[in-house]
Amino acid sequence: MQFKEARPSVLEPYAQKTVYRNNGQRIVNGQLLMQASSDIFLGWTRSRLGFEYYARQLRDMKFSMPLNGITPQRLHNYAEVCGWTLARAHARSGDAALLSGYMGKSVAFDKAIGDFSVAYADQNNADYQKLVNAIAIGKIKALIEEDL
Repeated sequence: MQFKEARPSVLEPYAQKTVYRNNGQRIVNGQLLMQASSDIFLGWTRSRLGFEYYARQLRDMKFSMPLNGITPQRLHNYAEVCGWTLARAHARSGDAALLSGYMGKSVAFDKAIGDFSVAYADQNNADYQKLVNAIAIGKIKALIEEDL
């Protein structure tokens, strides 16, 4: 078992205070929302001195992709799996009926998401071009794949 101190959320100064009586409980509930199958030992506690902790299985034999020497195609595949996993976690964390009622029946939300996605892609492209330009003029160093 591993016990980790559960400190207040870094978002707390900007959002409302947690509804949970223990920050360990806040962390555990967040993990339960996001994970399809959670650690059976996941839990929380408070010490006699008032410190809050969450507990988890130390060696749960989960898989992680070794990134040393990864090929571009395998990195692409890994990123895609990570994206799907993150999307699934976000989808599990909301109340579908509540969100549907909030968004209503108009296309305003769909249009806003589409507009945001296009703007985000444009920003990504602009940032990438700045990176390429910085490499080209020697402002930053990069190890280019062909140089391997």
